[in-house]
Amino acid sequence: MDHSIIENEYSSGDDTQNYKPYPEMNYSMNYDGSFASNARYPFQNMNNTNINNGLVPSETTHNGLPMEDISVISSPPPSNINGMSHMRISSNSSDLDTSGYGMTEDEMITQQMSNVHLSYSNNLEQPPQPQDAYGVVATATAVANANTSFSTQSTLQITNPLNFTSAPSRTVYLGNIPPNATIKERLDHVRSGVVDEIKILPEKMCAFISFVDENAALLFHSDAILKRLNIDGRDIKIGWGKSARMDPMVAAKIATDNASRNVYIGHLNDDPIITDENILRRDLSQFGEIDTIKFVKEKGIAFIHFDSIATAISVVTNLPNINPIYSKKRVYYGKDRCAFITKTQQHNAAQFLGIQSGIDKLAQFNDREFISNALLQQSAAAAAIATSAGGPNNLGNRTIYLGNLPKDIKVEEICNVVRGGLLQNIKLLSDRFVCFITFIDPTAAAQFYAMSSLHGLTIQKKRCKVGWGKHSGPLPNALALAVGSGASRNVYIGNIDMNNREFFNEKNLRSIFRQYGEVEQINFLPERRCCFVNFTNINNAILCLDKIKSLPAFENLKINFGKDRCGNVPHQIR
Repeated sequence: MDHSIIENEYSSGDDTQNYKPYPEMNYSMNYDGSFASNARYPFQNMNNTNINNGLVPSETTHNGLPMEDISVISSPPPSNINGMSHMRISSNSSDLDTSGYGMTEDEMITQQMSNVHLSYSNNLEQPPQPQDAYGVVATATAVANANTSFSTQSTLQITNPLNFTSAPSRTVYLGNIPPNATIKERLDHVRSGVVDEIKILPEKMCAFISFVDENAALLFHSDAILKRLNIDGRDIKIGWGKSARMDPMVAAKIATDNASRNVYIGHLNDDPIITDENILRRDLSQFGEIDTIKFVKEKGIAFIHFDSIATAISVVTNLPNINPIYSKKRVYYGKDRCAFITKTQQHNAAQFLGIQSGIDKLAQFNDREFISNALLQQSAAAAAIATSAGGPNNLGNRTIYLGNLPKDIKVEEICNVVRGGLLQNIKLLSDRFVCFITFIDPTAAAQFYAMSSLHGLTIQKKRCKVGWGKHSGPLPNALALAVGSGASRNVYIGNIDMNNREFFNEKNLRSIFRQYGEVEQINFLPERRCCFVNFTNINNAILCLDKIKSLPAFENLKINFGKDRCGNVPHQIR
């Protein structure tokens, strides 16, 4: 395996010097807001839209709110408004002129942006510029160009930092990684497909992750850049590595035995009994480096992930023959943990395709290739929206600003109009009539921004202003794993005794749940003997679920995470 990097080496200077602008591109739309594209979801019937709706004002302050909390960058005006608008993003980097690669436009986009350490921390204090009508037009253009039909495989012509349609390699390069980070800490962030192997070069603070297929590599590559991959407080540099052809033996075992890095060992409770994980680690580490061990003692089974499929093949082939302890054990392959389809991925794919809740349980939403294709197109649309409206440093932002809110606004009323994605936090500054909404996923934030900018956002018959808030940074991996397992800011309480109205009423429950964090809404369903407690912060809901059963009144009740209503599919504008 040749683990050299396709792009030139990263410069060692300041991050702002590492950044190279997009290559020069043109894309067009009619000046009245109509599009040549036939893309439909999620933005339909956008012609004749009032593009002045829902804009962030040009004042230097928003009702006394310091401007460092708001980040809105206007898009350039069209260079020709005589019947056709030509938005342009120009590159003034001399590197592009002298590189001599002779690459296509898409290849240049991939080359330039995959070889850059995108920093969101250095430019947060810049005061925003006014968002004019052209900014919304640019957003709409990016959406129309990025959101191609799901059934087509045409090249995306967008102001996007990535080529989302093809991968030059099945190997992804990770730079600036913590030198002491384990394989597990690196692969905990991978949820895109089966991993062939991971190679770590601690002295160079980098790693190479090779996938079985290029689509999985492409999904991880785009997802890592869009969501600002961060490991142990370090912003990770993402690029493409050169990958050699897969080992024929490994390819054959994948085809015939569905081989993976995961080795399953069963009958551990049969003689000779194995009850200690350390025994497994001692016996199996001689084959290669271990990623994770999951030991289910009560069932007598274990799953051991290695650093490569080749190592796992060696274990399955040789372990029962060279170690008598395992001669009567069941030793075979399990499913790679990096290829599991999370609930978040199912939800995002359903949102992008405009499928209502409940349908995401269909068989197609357990198909990795189907999910990957939807997520790739969703990432393309989100990147185009974020960068067109807020510049390249806005890529991956999850926070939306709402201004000009009604004086007596409540958090519940804001959540009633927010749709399209799970929320991490809602921060209402009622004295300043503004709110900051942080989504779990940047694609959901981009979709909500575009929909609100194009069609307007009205609360209590008052048109609100919509913009990008201060960059949220990456979602903590622990929270991402919790959300992938079903966590939300909504706590479900079932098997309630509805006759005990003195205890199970909204006022009393608010006083109880307030100790875990601010409560947005409590909704009772008496006929189902349950209620839903919505917090303004998902971390508070997770804390509540962990602690609430210690109270005697709740120890016999059914308590779990409910569905965040803000994650419902947005209403289509007709």
